[in-house]
This record gives sequence, C-alpha cells and structure tokens, in this order.
Amino acid sequence: MNPKKRETHLKEWQQQEELAERMLPMIGHLYRDNNIVTTVYGRSLVHNTVIDILKAHRFARLVLDGELTVRETFPLLEAISTLNLAPARIDLGKLTTLYQTSGKGRSLDEFVRQELAPVMTGRGPVLSEPQDIVLYGFGRIGRLLARILIEKAGSGEKLRLRAAVVRKGAGDDLIKRASLLRRDSIHGHFNGIITVDEEENAIIANGNMIRIIYSDAPESVDYEQYGIHNAILIDNTGKWRDRDGLGRHLKTPGIAKVILTAPGKGDIPNVVAGVNNELITPAERIFSAASCTTNAIVPVMKAINDRFGIVHGHMETCHSYTNDQNLIDNYHKASRRGRSAPLNMVITETGAAKAVAKVIPELSGKLTGNAIRVPTPNVSLAILNLELAQKVSVEEINGYLRGISLNSPLQNQIDYTNSPEVVSSDFVGSRHACIIDSLATIAEGNRCVLYVWYDNEFGYSCQVVRMVQKMAGVELPAIPN
Repeated sequence: MNPKKRETHLKEWQQQEELAERMLPMIGHLYRDNNIVTTVYGRSLVHNTVIDILKAHRFARLVLDGELTVRETFPLLEAISTLNLAPARIDLGKLTTLYQTSGKGRSLDEFVRQELAPVMTGRGPVLSEPQDIVLYGFGRIGRLLARILIEKAGSGEKLRLRAAVVRKGAGDDLIKRASLLRRDSIHGHFNGIITVDEEENAIIANGNMIRIIYSDAPESVDYEQYGIHNAILIDNTGKWRDRDGLGRHLKTPGIAKVILTAPGKGDIPNVVAGVNNELITPAERIFSAASCTTNAIVPVMKAINDRFGIVHGHMETCHSYTNDQNLIDNYHKASRRGRSAPLNMVITETGAAKAVAKVIPELSGKLTGNAIRVPTPNVSLAILNLELAQKVSVEEINGYLRGISLNSPLQNQIDYTNSPEVVSSDFVGSRHACIIDSLATIAEGNRCVLYVWYDNEFGYSCQVVRMVQKMAGVELPAIPN
C-alpha cells in the first residue's frame, strides 16, 4: 500500500469539499435574490448539500471525455455571482466546458459577461405578480406537487401554492396531513421544516402557508375569500375527467384554469410537457397532463419517430402498484385488480398507446399496448418494441438518444444511463419523464427494443409542474443556449 497515494486522495477530497462549501452561499444568493437556477449538465444545484454538488459534477463524466470538478466551475460561479442578472437557468457545467473549448483567449470575466449578456438586464420579477396555485386533492401526486412547488418558491415571485382542498377526516386532520407531507415511505423526509397554524388551518412548509380547505364538491369553495385570485387549480383526484366535471371548478370565484393529472376525455387537450406545449393557449381553460406512462413514452416516441420513423410498435409497461389496487384480495370492479397488489403481477389494460397517438397524430393506428402491475411501490418500466422505417444499430440509436438527453428541447424529459448495475429503486426521485437504459437496448435490422424507466410519481409530478410553469409564463432563458 502506498501511504502517499492514500494521503493524496484524502487531501484532494477535502479540497473539493471546501470549494463546494464555498459554492453554497453563492448558489443560494443567486436563487433567492435573482431567481437564477444553477445546474451542472441539467442537474440542479439549488437546495443541495456539499455532497450533492460534488455528485452533480461527477455525473458530468458521463457526458464528457473526462472529469469536471468544482475547481473548474468555482471561478465561473464566483464571476457570475458578482453580476446583476435577470432570472435565468445557467448551466455551470456547460458554461465551463464552453470556456475551456471556446474561450479564445478571453479572460474569464470577459467570457462570462459576453455569454450572459442576454440576461445582464438587472434583477426583475419573473411575473408581474405571483401565480396562485391550488391543489384539489392531497394524495400521492398532490403531496409531491406540493414538495416541488415549495422547492421552487425562490423569492416568492413565481408560483405560489396557496391551498389544498380535501375532504375532512378526523379531528386531527390538519396534523395528519402535515405529517404525511413531512414523511414519505418512498421519497423520504421533506427537505425543510413543516409546522401547522391551527388558527388559519394551514400547513407552513419552508415559510409557505398552504391553507387546507375542506369541501365535498368543487362549487362549494369561494377561493377569493382566502385571498386567492386567478389561480391554476390542479385536480389530482381523478374523479372528474370530462369537460363538464372539471368545468365545475371554474364556476367558483378565484379559479382561472384547471389541470387534470390523468388522461382527459372528449376534447380536453392532453399535454405532455416539452412535446406539445403548443396546445397550451390563453383561450383554453381546461387541460389534462395525461398519464405518467404517456409522459414517459411520448418523448422517446417523438425522438425516435423524428429521426428514424416508426412503422409499427408495441409497448408493454411493468407498472408499480397504485392506490387503485387492493393490499389483499378483495372485490374490485376491474378484472384482476382485486387481487393482492404486493403479492402478484397483474395483467391489466393501459390507454397509453392510444394516448400517444393523441399527442403524436402521425402514430395513430401504429401502436398497441398492455400493462403488468408489479409488486413494487414506485418506478415503472416501459418496454418499447418498435419497427422502424430504416435499419439501425445499437450504437446509432443509443448515441442519438444520449445526444437528445443532453442538448435538445427534450433534455428535461429524457434522461440516459449506461450503468450495468441500475435497478428500479435507483430512479426514485428522478425529475425526468423517463430514463433510457442504454445497456438494455436491442437493435437488429429495422427493429429495436428500448427499455425506459420512469418514476411514475415524482417524475410525472415534475412534468405537471413544467406544464404549470408554461401556463403561467414562468419560462427562464437557458444559458448557454
């Protein structure tokens, strides 16, 4: 054993830790004071720990030919933190790489000022006034939406979660709901501090007051009496899926638009954030965020169809069990779903194949699909068996999807992994709509099979929030473009 090498590794780690520690206040200052979100190749640095920052830099090795360290990014962050910037998303990793490859003899300060020139207009509000958000339902998706919205509150000038509407339970309803937000068996503890204000019947999460409103019907709530105006309401109950049912929310004072976190029926626009955002128009007031599976497979289907063309395809999902199933065998109106979810694989139907065609009309009639509910509580897997319009190789299709995940309009939706050891639990908390498991890709002639992981709870919730941001006009410019 070489003791000098041992000491070298430890000293190197300590020096990187120190730099990451010095980055924390700069990242926080940029976020709270200027609404600047800093990232490293798409991995957010906001609200992170020292270890999180170092791990985000470590991730960059999957993108670059070599390593990216805090030694390289720290000087750029330091230069950025001295500027008076407008709200933006700044990818510190990409900016550092750009400086190393295209600096052209410019000083670091000069480079930073030139690259950030589009947002060097001074601090300003993202919106003229904050956008009120209301959650109708506070179950699995509702509480995860709350976590994400609280995390993104920043200076409080963007989206503001104002209330959650529920049916009242026991006398300690407020305490129990706060506890469910604080602790989650799958996603872990809430990242922050939660208290309750019993006088206001509200949960205070990281300084954000979320009023808990009790109601049995949409029409019975007057939101304006709580100071809520022009709000976007997210209905995550799934109880109403057509225009008439969801339109009941619009009859109440204070609600301007409605999003359903399930596939919509009839002529309700089904939006997959990042793919068909053009359906989000000022004139439309009711939207669907489609399903978790639709959000997972549509971005991949679009990317593949755009490049290679899809002649025909079959999708099979291995989907984690949900609240709709029974813990033990009991009556259920649907076939097979009455059998114990933690003990069985359950073949069931999925509407995702038809939903894909709604979002990508040129795939209408080309896809079939089925689903298997499996005994895991979260993270699902879609297997896409596709016949393409041209011959492809594994290297070609993986290289293309890797590029899409790093530098494309779909980089927030599609992630990519080349690890030979990943399993479903490794993707709990993924903020992407899906993750390509590249080592599982099969290609022969004009056929390919893709294995696509997705956190059907958190990843989907992130997609819903992206949709809300688009509706509210909270779209930050990306640097570098």
